[in-house]
Amino acid sequence: MIKRLVRKQIEERLAAYPAVALVGPRQCGKTTLAQTMRGVYFDLEQESDRLRLDLEWDELVAGKELLILDEAQSWPDVFARLRGTIDRDRGRKGRFLLLGSVSPSLMTRVSESLAGRLSLVELTPFLISELKSRAHRRRHWLCGGYPEGGVLEPKRYPRWQIDYLALLAQRDLPMWGLPAKPQVTDRLLRMLAALHGQVWNAVQVGQSLGLSYHTVNNYIDYLIGAFLLRQLPAYQANIRKRLVKRPKLYWRDSGLVHALLNVPDERALLTQPWVGASWEGYVIEQALGELSSLGRNFTAYYFRTADQHELDLVLDFGKELWAVEVKLTSSPSTDDMSRLNRAADIIKASRRFLVSQTKKPAGNEYCLSCDLPAFLEHL
Repeated sequence: MIKRLVRKQIEERLAAYPAVALVGPRQCGKTTLAQTMRGVYFDLEQESDRLRLDLEWDELVAGKELLILDEAQSWPDVFARLRGTIDRDRGRKGRFLLLGSVSPSLMTRVSESLAGRLSLVELTPFLISELKSRAHRRRHWLCGGYPEGGVLEPKRYPRWQIDYLALLAQRDLPMWGLPAKPQVTDRLLRMLAALHGQVWNAVQVGQSLGLSYHTVNNYIDYLIGAFLLRQLPAYQANIRKRLVKRPKLYWRDSGLVHALLNVPDERALLTQPWVGASWEGYVIEQALGELSSLGRNFTAYYFRTADQHELDLVLDFGKELWAVEVKLTSSPSTDDMSRLNRAADIIKASRRFLVSQTKKPAGNEYCLSCDLPAFLEHL
């Protein structure tokens, strides 16, 4: 079994809180991870498990075993019950592990009922740093990180991704509140795949779909809440240059993008005109997933001025500001590093990283040209 980086964070949060919610996209490995933590497991999408939990509740909460509640958002009544149980013995920690396939913004009962009683932890699909096999790591960019999506078994890609998105559009997203018809959702997903890594323009997308930009932005909120997309806000620095202020939009899993854009293998991927944007989004998501899994406190941005000074990723750790530029090349140039430093100087970044596919890292801990694994080690 592949060891998940986030497990240590879950154990630390369970030692400090009565309940922990492990959230993340469907099929990313939440259930598999939770079942290794030696608790009593219930799948709340199953009526039989709901009945069993209801009948055995008093006995279970009086015991010492961890209670694991999978797909908790599918049975909203459980949250009020959890609140009452926790409040009767606030000093007792590590009692409940909730698993959810939607973010807390959609799990409204969590924010309303369990505020202050629960800690949130996010699980991503497999990160490249979690994969030890060279073959698995080589396929990771093409297939993405979903355990069943081809990174472990190549023949599953891209059919698994297409079926996964179809099921989300037809069942899960409407169940979670997305008002769009499945056909509209499918068109939107394919359009968003072509816009991966671009500055977000809701008006343009809305015109293509015959929808208002308000409606499109509402749909995007649901896709972000389902962990399909990430909006990266623009970094706002107090400088004299005019800045681009709209967010960028990225798919969180590279395999989903590649499947939607009909990329069959790595050779075909490298011939696509948008391959640089794919690599950029992949590096960014691996970095942010690594930081989240480690429990680091940070805020992520991109930076762009009207006169084309740009940083693909800005990481604000409070005391430090890191500037990151991503290039799809095995031979980064001195010009690439010079452009990174000019943009980093504008925002006064303390550390700078040029991330490419180079085999020869160069520089030091404050200004480094390296590949993705080396960059992740610095995080």
